[in-house]
Amino acid sequence: MTESTTPMTSSSSVYATGAFWERLWGTSGIHFIVFFVIAYFFYGDQPQIGAPADALIAFYDGDRNRILIAAVLYGMAVLNLLWFVAALRSALADAGQEGWGAAASVASAAVAVLFLLQITFSAVLAYSIARSGNDALTTGLNDLLWVIGVLSSFPRAMLIMAGTFGLWRARFISNAMFGVGVGAVVLVLLGGTTWMTGGFWAPDGAYARFVSPIIGLVWVVFVSRVLVTKSPATRAAW
Repeated sequence: MTESTTPMTSSSSVYATGAFWERLWGTSGIHFIVFFVIAYFFYGDQPQIGAPADALIAFYDGDRNRILIAAVLYGMAVLNLLWFVAALRSALADAGQEGWGAAASVASAAVAVLFLLQITFSAVLAYSIARSGNDALTTGLNDLLWVIGVLSSFPRAMLIMAGTFGLWRARFISNAMFGVGVGAVVLVLLGGTTWMTGGFWAPDGAYARFVSPIIGLVWVVFVSRVLVTKSPATRAAW
């Protein structure tokens, strides 16, 4: 009996094709937004800076299960964000813009770390700290969550900048869209200056809480569209 020397053929399944994975990771930005929005509504209205202890306990202990479910959903959002940026980096590398792709990867890692810190602190507040009776610690961690959100403006702006400049240099987007992207970078950077003690420009104000994050989400939608609609390349990365 002789051993067959016929090479094994690749699976004909659509899941074994590079095009499938190209599209899957290209749309992971949309998956990120879906998980993020669902988690946001599960999480609820977080108490503002300086909120009384009763309000903090009512939120973190009273809505404990909702917050822990939101933590899982936010974790899934982080995973999809990282895959989205991996797809972006691969596309930029194919276009000869590896430097911008690397910058986007570094920025997304920083965003993910800060995001996971927020998830961790909110989950531990809901899981045990809020019901422990340590009001000072509960108040301090709640305020810290808002501060981390402000500081995350810088890596978020870097991510938008790296992606926008890379796509423009790769000729995936027009000069007009490049200008819009630069404007988004500036607006997100401004979120890092929201240090007023109250009102629209406070860490828990409308700009840091809604305007800056929404700009980032819109940018992710736009870049996801670019990644999906451009002609997929045959690449070993997928």
